[in-house]
Amino acid sequence: MAKNLLIVESPAKAKTIEKILGKDFEVKSCYGHIRDLEKDEMGIDIKNNYQPRYIVPDEKERVVRDLKTLAKKTDEVWLATDEDREGEAISWHLCEVLGLDPATTKRIVFHEITKPAIKKAVDTPRTLDMNLVNAQQARRVLDRIVGFELSPVLWRKMSMRNSLSAGRVQSVAVRLIAEREREINAFSATSSFKVEAFFTAPDLNNRNVTFKAEGARQNKAEDAEKFLNSCIGATYKVKDIQVKPARKSPAAPFTTSTLQQEASRKLGYGVSKTMLLAQKLYESGYITYMRTDSVNLSDTAINDIKGQISKQYGDRYVQIRKYKNKNESAQEAHEAIRPTYMENTSVDDHDARRLYELIWKRTIASQMADAELEKTIAKIDVSTNHAELAAQGEVLKFDGFLKAYMEDRDEEDISDDEASDSVLPPLTAGQQLAFKEMKATERFTRPAPRYTEASLVKKLEELGIGRPSTYAPTITTILKRGYVEKRDKEGVKRDFRVLTLHKDAVTKHTEHENTGAEKAKLFPTDLGLVVTDFLNQYFDNVMDYGFTARIEGEFDEIADGKKDWRKMVDSFYHPFKQDIEHTLENAERIKGERELGVDPASGKKVVARMGRFGPMVQIGDANDEEKPRFARLKQNQSIETISYDEAMDLFKLPRTVGEFEGQEVAVNIGRFGPYIKFGEQFISIPRTEDLYEMDLNRAIELINDKQKADAPIGYYEEKPVTKGKGRFGPFIKWNDIFINVPRAYNFDALSDNDIKELIEKKLDKEANRYIQQWPAEKISIENGRWGAFIRFNKKMLKLGKNPAGGKYTPEELAEISLDDVKKMIEEQVPNAFAAKTKAAAKKAPAKKAAPKKAAAKKAATKKK
Repeated sequence: MAKNLLIVESPAKAKTIEKILGKDFEVKSCYGHIRDLEKDEMGIDIKNNYQPRYIVPDEKERVVRDLKTLAKKTDEVWLATDEDREGEAISWHLCEVLGLDPATTKRIVFHEITKPAIKKAVDTPRTLDMNLVNAQQARRVLDRIVGFELSPVLWRKMSMRNSLSAGRVQSVAVRLIAEREREINAFSATSSFKVEAFFTAPDLNNRNVTFKAEGARQNKAEDAEKFLNSCIGATYKVKDIQVKPARKSPAAPFTTSTLQQEASRKLGYGVSKTMLLAQKLYESGYITYMRTDSVNLSDTAINDIKGQISKQYGDRYVQIRKYKNKNESAQEAHEAIRPTYMENTSVDDHDARRLYELIWKRTIASQMADAELEKTIAKIDVSTNHAELAAQGEVLKFDGFLKAYMEDRDEEDISDDEASDSVLPPLTAGQQLAFKEMKATERFTRPAPRYTEASLVKKLEELGIGRPSTYAPTITTILKRGYVEKRDKEGVKRDFRVLTLHKDAVTKHTEHENTGAEKAKLFPTDLGLVVTDFLNQYFDNVMDYGFTARIEGEFDEIADGKKDWRKMVDSFYHPFKQDIEHTLENAERIKGERELGVDPASGKKVVARMGRFGPMVQIGDANDEEKPRFARLKQNQSIETISYDEAMDLFKLPRTVGEFEGQEVAVNIGRFGPYIKFGEQFISIPRTEDLYEMDLNRAIELINDKQKADAPIGYYEEKPVTKGKGRFGPFIKWNDIFINVPRAYNFDALSDNDIKELIEKKLDKEANRYIQQWPAEKISIENGRWGAFIRFNKKMLKLGKNPAGGKYTPEELAEISLDDVKKMIEEQVPNAFAAKTKAAAKKAPAKKAAPKKAAAKKAATKKK
């Protein structure tokens, strides 16, 4: 047994560190957080000064048990969790659970997993920093309070099928996306005319090259035409030449935020994917710690980078820089994200390679020389009206850092007038230019673009909302909750006018362009818009950008030991609780209604609103004698923007498209998406299909595809086997059992032996899975990775204690009654069986009605 036990978060990190420390250390993983707040009653004792109630979750009991055993056998326990607040909190929880003294337990931190860094950390241990722990506790407690108090308000005030949730940072992020969407919807494009003249002049090789010069923009077509007419017969002379030297400097090394932004722009990675790959690189020892808001580089790192630049590009390319953090709370002791060893220009890991190379290039470019440019501006005089045209060109004199890397920019940071500079031919003052033509092209103003994941992170960072560790989970949450969607938007055709002056004549014509196309942008859903409006109205503090940023600042003060975390939470809680009580008492139910007009057939009003299953259009009212008619909105439609005509088109469904094999074929949209009804069959079809345009031929094609897919590919025990592709990949289906088909099998040509093998493997596995099953009740007791558990519908629930107060043995579980299991379920899911009881109660009176039917039969007999 090793003398020292060192505990880290992840097993990958443990393996890397154990190799470095050798036989005196046993390195084990705690697999992230080992304790969390109880779910009952928020897990916080509000009356007892916000005392958190922590528990070890079931899935972590075995991990804790193993760590306790190892801790007892070892001479000393070291804590080496990550160097941020979350990591400090994990170390504190380990002290609490393992019975370690925080004041004496050795705590080590490092921002890179290299031999020198680990050895230095072990040589200079510290004790637990309770200020960092308290900052993490304050954030966790405050966010739990907001989530647990605010979410039930939404449940009470909004009729929705799914459980709604609200959160301190997530709700503000949705507000940003919602406000941008409304800006776009309210935006009205205006046009102006961009004037460009095209000339030819000899280059250094005496070949004529074409270049352009721009004139003043014209607001109206009439002004543009007037200007072009005034240039008829003109000569063009270079009036003035300005040559200015210019320099471009490299961007600072990566922080968490800038890495997320650049990986999105250059690699197309989502924020979560970027952080997953960066974590992998860090734990494998390839990069420094990936959650940081510092742009600082250590002297050792700078010397390493300098040597690599000299070796790879030459001494002229070296320019040492010290970058200053814009964020005042950034810790200078931390470093930017960089490779641990600059000589490693790439890594073997296929998934992480592109991200590593991006980090490497950004790091090396940060210490390289400025790029040197020569910018030329030629001013050209028009002889007829003495208007001035300007031609711009840029020549790269020395590439500097551009040899390694150039930062991309978001589209909102690139103005419409930023044309790519071209190289101008040599021009001299007084030179007469050969004129080709002049164009005035209609150009339209554009609204601010929708957020990408990267630009949302940038905005949150600018506003001081959230911290490096919160961006990825925040975006994941708002997408998962259905408040926001990430999708593409197709462009629409738009006409624009072009006026051309050529050979002393002005002509006009119309051209077309695609506009408004967007890729992987964040769109608010109707649910997101409605919830945002409600929270803005009743919880303006929680939704206020400045207030949310101030809360982040207070967390920083707690981390610095300047503020008591309980007092900070208390100052937030009391006014927030008053808002909760006021809203529950006074706020009306959320409908998100928008009246569109009146149905000409019935005279009833047509409204777009949120329904139980999402946005919909309704004709009529629930109070009318006749039931209202409903139609779901299409995926690309919104309550806020749908027109009356578009809404009425939705009621064209269900739509009969014809007959096939003697049965009616109709199309419709249901709860789970679009489908074809063929006789008594319901066939799900892709959401991309336009049901309003679908003809019989296309419907038959889809029916045939489905029949072909459902045809048996073989038989096992005289029961058919079919195959398909689902959410989790290719599968076969036999006897209502779905069996995943691994890559080792040729899915397109499964043999009888393959089918038999797959089914028998599955049956062997399933035989050990169930201890007891009650299929009709959708209840079972199953063996899991961390022990036995109850499965109720799709929920995984804990087994209670046996009558003796201990854990159930396998023998006891095999004999336990359904009633006892139901009691355990109801303890965790209140009213779990209430719906069935109500349904049974509703059916009961129907049985009493039977004698009346019998009497009716007797009456019929008499009549006979």
